[in-house]
Amino acid sequence: MDRETGPEPTAVRPAQPAGQLDDGLGTARPAGPPSPVRPADEAGTADRAEPDSGGRAATAADPLDQADHEPESGDASWQVRHVGFPSRLIVAQLSADPRVPIWTRRAVGVLIIALGFGVWLGWRYGLTIAALAAILDTVYQSKTVSLIPAAARVAFAQRRTRHRLMLLRPWGYLALHSRPIPGTESIIDHLVVGPGGVFAVDSERWDRRLPVRTVASNSAAGPVLYHGPFSQKQRLAHARWEAAQATHLLSRELQRQVTVRPAMVIYGPGVPWTVARLRGVDVFSGRSVVRYFARQTRARGETAMNWEQVGEIVAAAERALPRR
Repeated sequence: MDRETGPEPTAVRPAQPAGQLDDGLGTARPAGPPSPVRPADEAGTADRAEPDSGGRAATAADPLDQADHEPESGDASWQVRHVGFPSRLIVAQLSADPRVPIWTRRAVGVLIIALGFGVWLGWRYGLTIAALAAILDTVYQSKTVSLIPAAARVAFAQRRTRHRLMLLRPWGYLALHSRPIPGTESIIDHLVVGPGGVFAVDSERWDRRLPVRTVASNSAAGPVLYHGPFSQKQRLAHARWEAAQATHLLSRELQRQVTVRPAMVIYGPGVPWTVARLRGVDVFSGRSVVRYFARQTRARGETAMNWEQVGEIVAAAERALPRR
């Protein structure tokens, strides 16, 4: 989803095939570990956009991100200065590695097998059976856990969200899917218009083996979203950028102010909250799509848009965000 105007850098995403925490409701390869803090003489420059595994590029030049100057948990240089080197740094890096719990469970399982059969049949048999169990488990995991192409993950997430949004049509919600922003290669996954407002929804499918969590930040921008050890700060900035572009285009088309809210839907790993507002983006799991929009309708109350207003904005979106 690209910007047509404005000084912000462009976040590129190729076209795809068709297809604060809030208590109110209830696998793209990660973009990489957080970058070290930039020197003071570079703080005013915009970060380069780095594509994630889904073929998207995230913009870091965002007002919320510019307020965030403290080091993040994956910053190796910060760990060397403040945690210690080498033993404490190694421990800190291992604690952030999402594979460590998997290896630990396997090691404990093999040890239990070895001890059990060793007491029963003798230590030689126990070691042999434990080694065979480890080999079989490794082979099984390699067959069942396959790498899914990034394009397939994105298409899967978009289809799932599209199906859930269809359930909202009786409640007055309409959606435009996979709409490119004119003059760019970026795409808005879902532009949703209904009684609760206008939303630019980004569908994400992440590796289910890595946990989704938030890390507290001392900046005014708020906590950072993490997928395993990988910061998703740039993905949140990209979602905000998409909503800003949609706001600009729709407001220009209708000759009045239309506000588009950014939202991110996550498939794959479990999301330990119902809806969280992280750095200006509503983040929730795929199974909470219907509840999220139902809550937005209730929150608007008497100011909720009617069918006529929804249809007017959808028609304007068709003109401002035409299909390619």
